[in-house]
Amino acid sequence: MSRIGKKPIEVPKGVTVQVAPGTVTVKGAKGELKMPLRPEVKLAVEGQTLTVSAVDEQRHSRALQGTARALLANMIVGVSTGYQKKLDITGVGFEAALEGKVLVLKLGFNRPVRFKVPSTVTVETPSPTVVLIKGSDSQQVGTVAAAIRKLRKPEPYKGKGIKYSEEVIRRKAGKAFASGGGG
Repeated sequence: MSRIGKKPIEVPKGVTVQVAPGTVTVKGAKGELKMPLRPEVKLAVEGQTLTVSAVDEQRHSRALQGTARALLANMIVGVSTGYQKKLDITGVGFEAALEGKVLVLKLGFNRPVRFKVPSTVTVETPSPTVVLIKGSDSQQVGTVAAAIRKLRKPEPYKGKGIKYSEEVIRRKAGKAFASGGGG
């Protein structure tokens, strides 16, 4: 049995859940999200709680029950409070600036990198070395953050590059010059 799939989801005030055949729509203060509903999963709305159940006891149905429950819980959190990822830029002369819907990143290349921000998320640059990605869809926020980080991953010797704020970069020792080495 799916332990996560059996847990009911509490719907906070201000969030509405509409179940149509084959789709689920969640509306809240931060926006509206839709998800296709698999035929192996049933969804029941009772007041302010949602329960997800499998149609039968097959292994595949139980797995989809847990997945659907987790995705619905993420959608409810997204439309009520939203998601945020913070990226730190480290390096001499490395910085970010926002020009409309384009994020301009100076990352040590011969010209600035221009990253077009999708309409599903918002990007802010409170300082030149910090980029905030916000949105109601957890998957979109994570995808955009990963795409920006991929432009210049942090390297292990000096730590230069773009990293998540909670990420820890394991540093390596560089080449140590031996003294008195003959030749």
